[in-house]
Amino acid sequence: MDWQRFLTKGWCDFPADAGTLDWARHAHKVGVQALADPANADWLQCEGTWFIGVDALPNDTRGQLPGGPELAGPALDFITAHLGGLPDLHRGQVSSVFPGYPRPRPGEGEAALRYRIKRDAAHVDGVKMFGDARRRKVEEPHAWVLGLPLNDSSADASPLVIWEGSHVIMRRAFAAAFDGIPSEQWGEVDVTDAYTAARKQVFETCPRVMVSAKPGEAYLMHRLCLHGVAPWAEGASAPEEGRMIAYFRPEMADWTNEWLAER
Repeated sequence: MDWQRFLTKGWCDFPADAGTLDWARHAHKVGVQALADPANADWLQCEGTWFIGVDALPNDTRGQLPGGPELAGPALDFITAHLGGLPDLHRGQVSSVFPGYPRPRPGEGEAALRYRIKRDAAHVDGVKMFGDARRRKVEEPHAWVLGLPLNDSSADASPLVIWEGSHVIMRRAFAAAFDGIPSEQWGEVDVTDAYTAARKQVFETCPRVMVSAKPGEAYLMHRLCLHGVAPWAEGASAPEEGRMIAYFRPEMADWTNEWLAER
């Protein structure tokens, strides 16, 4: 059931699990330390309303943190069963959002802030801007995105937003953009026009869903899903460290053979 949902909607969530909860409780302590570490100060963006926290968790390639339990649970079982096994993991991201989000990031103009507010800064991971004209190429293709909540925050405290089924539209757009081009050159292809047109179609046709979960639960998103972060709602609540989620999004080593695959 979860597999069919993942294929059609582009994501699935997993119920509370004791092993996942043990990991999340330990990761929460490490995440709070990372948030307070002066070495990570540059990750506090959007005028102090978003701690991006890339590589902030000192986990090993299996996701285990020093002194903590192994990363385990139904989400990991699903990845192993359906997505070719668990690859070596990068250092996890600690994403904390605070009341008042969003504010502009340095260098963002009014249009970018409006997009952040009205469209949740919707994007496909790995599609990066380059140059003064803000064109786009595929530079950091990921295998999937795994979210692991680290604290108990209200469902409207800047949750993840996913456009269900958007991965199908985006796959079709990228495949067309790469059509006829040798795969070794895909990383140099300007996909801006295809990406923008597909994103517009997604906004017009795909349901926008807000995804929230508690520690011990997890959710997994297809790498080609259009997604973002919702604004902090009036009356939303979270602990002092903000709405805190750990994310793993391992890069693909041979992405031209796998990134556009169905699974």
